[in-house]
Amino acid sequence: MLTITHHLLDSASYLPSPHCNDRPVSDDVSLLVVHNISLPPGEFGGPYIEQFFQGELTCNTHPYFDEIRDMKVSAHCLIKRDGSVVQFVPFNRRAWHAGVSVFEGREQCNDFSIGIELEGTDDLPYTDVQYQTLGNVAAAVMHHYPAITQERITGHQDIAPGRKTDPGRSFNWKTFRDHL
Repeated sequence: MLTITHHLLDSASYLPSPHCNDRPVSDDVSLLVVHNISLPPGEFGGPYIEQFFQGELTCNTHPYFDEIRDMKVSAHCLIKRDGSVVQFVPFNRRAWHAGVSVFEGREQCNDFSIGIELEGTDDLPYTDVQYQTLGNVAAAVMHHYPAITQERITGHQDIAPGRKTDPGRSFNWKTFRDHL
């Protein structure tokens, strides 16, 4: 089982993001949100997601990057196509991943959630190792933050309907839950 020490996943690479802040209630961590991201859209590999979450994306590298130039976004963790994990924000801090959102009537999901990004798109299958790693990361998070139960794991599209579509129709919730 993966372990968490000082709110960091022991097995992850840690690249601190400036796009985070303290939670309004420091011990209020009760939701896990699954996302997807690829930069440029539909392309995998390269350093662009890490650069984006760290506020270091060079905008002239790709035309799309100029469109997202002023966005200040982060997630707690990114699970790459090969299953490796990069952590950007300690779990006890508020990452800026959910935006305008609501879960069970409670708004501002960033205040009480952990955001996990999968390198992927809404339409392309995720890798088997991503599901395995996501299951392991989620299990470690649930162990460390017991207010997060299976019922309190959701997709970005579920907390921001009409605004967000990730992790998308290609995400297999049964496969993920089988790995928990």
